[in-house]
Amino acid sequence: MGFTVSQCDTSLFFKHDGTDVIALLLYVDDIMFTGSNETKFQIQYRHNGDIFLNQSKYAKDLIHKASMDSCKPASTSCKPHTQLLVTEGTPLGDPTMYRNRDGALQYLTFIRPDLSYAGNMACQYMNQPTDVHYGLMKRILIYVQGTVTCGITCSTCHDNYITTFFDSDWAVDPNTRRCITGFVMYVRHNPISWQSKKHSSVSRSSTEAKYKALAHCAADIKHLLCKEKYAIEPCGYNEA
Repeated sequence: MGFTVSQCDTSLFFKHDGTDVIALLLYVDDIMFTGSNETKFQIQYRHNGDIFLNQSKYAKDLIHKASMDSCKPASTSCKPHTQLLVTEGTPLGDPTMYRNRDGALQYLTFIRPDLSYAGNMACQYMNQPTDVHYGLMKRILIYVQGTVTCGITCSTCHDNYITTFFDSDWAVDPNTRRCITGFVMYVRHNPISWQSKKHSSVSRSSTEAKYKALAHCAADIKHLLCKEKYAIEPCGYNEA
């Protein structure tokens, strides 16, 4: 990408673009960027103090590599009942393309909670993808085509409190009969954590599946509370 390593710190990289300088500090899986020009980053600072994060350039590049620039956008990332069998369809001659695009989609989920579920579904078939599975991948890219300007707004918070929504779909995976849990956590109005995950074991009832989802969500909240001080206001459990 044009970065050169610093002579004083092997974890520090610089990129010079004319008179602009971009610095990247990398340590294992922790990355920090800074630079001399705000327009080099897709971060919008608004007059009220909010910050809007967007990955439109990355999304457009991903769509262009898939040769889908002229495709008609879709309003959803997947159709209802998109759970597919692992053996459904004809295996792709070269699965590398499917794996590369699916891996690239994971970087969009960093600021796109709406892609978590569909992206997780596509990952289930990376071992031996078929033409049917690739149809699911194309549907996600078609959705991204119509939502390239979407992102996350981080607003200033004075009274920090946590609100979390979660749900679980019982025995939804036709291959393993396991449940899929989805949750999103907010600090005031800011989404800070989200996930779509298949359970590690089979639940024998929808009630058991809900309690597993609740426990998984509670563990994530506890992990956050160990780092920061937030107020928790219990408001009960609502399955709806």
